[in-house]
Amino acid sequence: MSLSPTVIQSAYLVAAVLFILGLRNLSSPKTAVRGNQLAATGMLIAIVATLVNGAIVSYTVIIAGIVVGSLIGAVLAMRIEMTSMPEMVALLNGFGGAASAFVASAELLGAQETGAELAGIVPFAIAASVLIGSVTLTGSLVAFAKLKELVGGAAVTYPGQQFVNGALGIAVLGLAGMLMADTGNVTAFYGVVGISLLLGVLLVIPIGGADMPVVISLLNSYSGLAACATGFVLDNSTLVVSGSLVGASGLILTQIMCVAMNRSLGNVLFGAFGAASEEGAAAAAGGQDQGNVVSYTPEDAAVIFSNAQSVIVVPGYGMAVAQAQHAVRELTDTLAESGIDVKFAIHPVAGRMPGHMNVLLAEADVPYDRLVEMDEINPHFPETDVALVLGANDVVNPSAREEKGSPIYGMPILNVDLAEHVFVIKRSMNPGFAGIQNPLFFKDNTMMIFGDAKKVVISLAEAVRNY
Repeated sequence: MSLSPTVIQSAYLVAAVLFILGLRNLSSPKTAVRGNQLAATGMLIAIVATLVNGAIVSYTVIIAGIVVGSLIGAVLAMRIEMTSMPEMVALLNGFGGAASAFVASAELLGAQETGAELAGIVPFAIAASVLIGSVTLTGSLVAFAKLKELVGGAAVTYPGQQFVNGALGIAVLGLAGMLMADTGNVTAFYGVVGISLLLGVLLVIPIGGADMPVVISLLNSYSGLAACATGFVLDNSTLVVSGSLVGASGLILTQIMCVAMNRSLGNVLFGAFGAASEEGAAAAAGGQDQGNVVSYTPEDAAVIFSNAQSVIVVPGYGMAVAQAQHAVRELTDTLAESGIDVKFAIHPVAGRMPGHMNVLLAEADVPYDRLVEMDEINPHFPETDVALVLGANDVVNPSAREEKGSPIYGMPILNVDLAEHVFVIKRSMNPGFAGIQNPLFFKDNTMMIFGDAKKVVISLAEAVRNY
């Protein structure tokens, strides 16, 4: 079966419109489900239009790929827990980059074998797709390994690091130029692939764990740009549009993440944040006396919660690790039923990926109107009776506001320490991903509750009901 080029291009246009509408709806939690449905419908139309295209050579290979890919995807979807979603996203970014690089490479090697001429923008698109896709692949694998704790999350630096990266960058651009000038230059092609794969590793290893949300959104943008370039290689307008959307939205999200940390993208990429100083490491390990920690039980906390008029919950990675989001919803529902005003304070970089907390709370059916962004919620902390911090660390660290010598100084935070009472649920006094201790834990109005977040919240909810 084969349709006319006009029909196929029309289908691609409809798919592109649905992608744009889907992305627009993803900007709000209330319309996110509809956005996913619109984008999925657009992708289905694009796939069907491609499959009925007369240019398809072998349906056998395509069907085999669909079956194998669907099986792998189904297994991953069923086995991956929400706490592992950040590293899953990082891995999928890498797969996207690899797919683009493979397709562009196949087009180039096929032309070299048949002697076909590649003209116009195609040589540039091939070089861009191979370069960006290869960097995305290995960079994403390093990010995955850091998030999965297969390797240390701290920044890895060495003398002359920026010089090495710069020299490799110049070399790969030079080889890419040679490849564009002569698409039959096999040496230049393999040089671009090899150096790009190496650059992906070297560009991500100096980035500390605290910057992983930025890295994930940036690599997501890279995968989109690689797909866009591959669209020009294949003369596929849908791939160009979808890749452009992913690339642009990833860059915008990256900028939002950087603003949320009061740091430039250059500082994130080249500042080696996370390579803590000896003093910082000593403080993180508890080597500096900052005062006494007051430990409470859930039953003690229930008395204060039950007499509160307003509560702000601050979710963090500890909530994700303990999978406590459903228990948190039950607790907040109990408080709300007692007439207590309950809100959730959402920091843009809380967790290990952009929107991590929103995803977890949406999974637990927390009402959208209870989720409040940082800039909007911060003025309410001084008039709040209780702030409940669930495993968050760096995003509530007052050092960012008060200590000029702190590595996170200037980073916008949630001002939980200004609430009348602050309860912090943590497993231990270990520092967060930034590797520094949090003075919040030692303040007079802070009460620590140590233990697994899910178990503590369940006990707290039961104590509040009994009280």
